Amino acid sequence: MRMMTGTSGITAGFGTLWAAGVAFAQDLEVVGRPVDGMMGFQPAATELARDLQWLDHFILIIIAAVTLFVTGLLLYCAWRFSEKRNTTPATFTHNSPLEVAWTIVPIIILVVIGAFSLPVLFKQQEIPKADINIKITGYQWYWGYEYVDEEFGFESFLLAKDKLVENGYAESDYLLATDTAVVVPINKIVVMTVTAADVIHSWTIPAFGVKQDAVPGRLAHLWFKAEREGVYFGQCSELCGKDHAYMPITVKVVSEAAYAEWLAGAKQEYAGLPAASLAVAAAD
Repeated sequence: MRMMTGTSGITAGFGTLWAAGVAFAQDLEVVGRPVDGMMGFQPAATELARDLQWLDHFILIIIAAVTLFVTGLLLYCAWRFSEKRNTTPATFTHNSPLEVAWTIVPIIILVVIGAFSLPVLFKQQEIPKADINIKITGYQWYWGYEYVDEEFGFESFLLAKDKLVENGYAESDYLLATDTAVVVPINKIVVMTVTAADVIHSWTIPAFGVKQDAVPGRLAHLWFKAEREGVYFGQCSELCGKDHAYMPITVKVVSEAAYAEWLAGAKQEYAGLPAASLAVAAAD
């Protein structure tokens, strides 16, 4: 799907645009993608991602403090109790206050970590009421998407290297961009039902803070509410066969107006609804 400049209404000529492969009339910034040589997280585009990134930094501080303390203690003990400074070894075997301390302190640290981790986990797992429902099916080696409420679906394949530019992507987006993308409106709750048709896959968008295994015969759920328009990339995150590295994920977050326009075209292209009826529905 190619990103173009400008907007247009839903007209009888809309189907012609879709036949040419135009998804919707709007330029989008590529926000969520990996960058060579860089460290850290992708820009957080959802509340879930912000929570996860904050939690990661919080726990990193605790781990760093514990590591520095233990390392310092080991170095001190190696210096203070070396053979040169202690020619006569101590004969005691226990120190009850010290043993109580090194039992209680780790418990307190774990309780603190758990107190901040569990709310973040529960927020991910407690699925809210959806504004948009999408079913995802993983295949070897591509993704299938069904907009459940709108009764249409499509499949999404890796975009060939020589097709990137004409579809509005940079050549550096190879192995990230797909020929068709999931399109969702900004600030709407999207609930995704995830499964697989053959082996285990895993659907993820790092900038959204979501990842869910797609297991054959089982239905799992994830949700997000994107707060920034743009293009976001992910990749299958479960080793699923020889072409595991070639089943990327592309999600486009757009304005509500652009989404309505895209939705009308998608219904015409994938559900076979005539353009005239779509124009009437939009007018209503």
